[in-house]
Amino acid sequence: MITYTLDNYVFELSTFFPMSILDRITEVRVRRPQLILQEAERRKRRNDLTTDGRLVLLAADHPGRMLTAAGENPIAMGDRHQYLGRIIRILTAKGVDGVIATTDIIEDLLIVNALLREAGGPTFLDEKVLIGSMNRSGLAGSVWETDDRLTCFTAESLDDLNLDGGKLVVRICLEEPELSNRTLEYCARGIRECNERGLPIFMEPVPVTKVNGHLRLKRTVVDLVKVIGVASALGDSSRGLWLEVPYCEGFERVARSTTLPLIVVVPGVSGDPTPTLVQLGDGVRARRNVRGALMGRSVLFPGDDDPLSFALGVTVIVREGREAEEAIDRLTASRNQHIDALTRWLTR
Repeated sequence: MITYTLDNYVFELSTFFPMSILDRITEVRVRRPQLILQEAERRKRRNDLTTDGRLVLLAADHPGRMLTAAGENPIAMGDRHQYLGRIIRILTAKGVDGVIATTDIIEDLLIVNALLREAGGPTFLDEKVLIGSMNRSGLAGSVWETDDRLTCFTAESLDDLNLDGGKLVVRICLEEPELSNRTLEYCARGIRECNERGLPIFMEPVPVTKVNGHLRLKRTVVDLVKVIGVASALGDSSRGLWLEVPYCEGFERVARSTTLPLIVVVPGVSGDPTPTLVQLGDGVRARRNVRGALMGRSVLFPGDDDPLSFALGVTVIVREGREAEEAIDRLTASRNQHIDALTRWLTR
């Protein structure tokens, strides 16, 4: 039996992503902003969205709606050096398909990819799935949080940057019918416009309730089944629609509510990730329409551990059908893997 332990290990991001690379990104933005569009055009896309019927994606659109906390640090994701470096670290992990991100993050990634290409190094975005986050105006903690307008990517700009699809969120709060209903309309429009361009859409339906003026997730089978029914029927067609759904006890019944492909949102990690990986495995094995996992801030900021290692633990569950113990084994064995993937090309 494998037991998770750090053994005095502490991941040092600067070894993988030194601050000098962040400075070079700004220099490109000032002197060569056209490089973003050039690299977007050069980037090689996949022929199909998924190579094996499954997807492991990273959510990296948090700061776009004023969500910056990770662990006990209220602004962890507001440190662009840490945030971007950890995103790239995870994207270099074998088995991670791609990322869901806002315009600024996608463009930062394209700049780093272009710099690697110019240096003669291996790129990390070719044949990755890049999904643009579309509605971000539902700022975390605001009184209008459920009124989540299309303030980021549009279907047209997804096309312009040669991206692979769009992402939408709808928080359904019955105590705020006007705001929630308005967001349903925004999302329906976004789905229609993406369908016109043949772009897949990743939809995250979130059942919430108001408690002392704040939104709280309703993570029950009944609530999730109800919002999945709503999300599945949005727009003029569901042919390109994937749903992102949080895990809950009884997930098999949640998965039975639709024929659409589902991606399990990886539960939060606190210390030992074993319980989280066990839940993820239960979710992925619930039914055959569960087709992957969406990683978030708990994988980006796993305490002192290596984000790449945590991501590999997730891929072992999703792609290889392994148990949590085997995922922990892969996790602990992969720390500092490919730690010079950027520095050997961009700091010479």
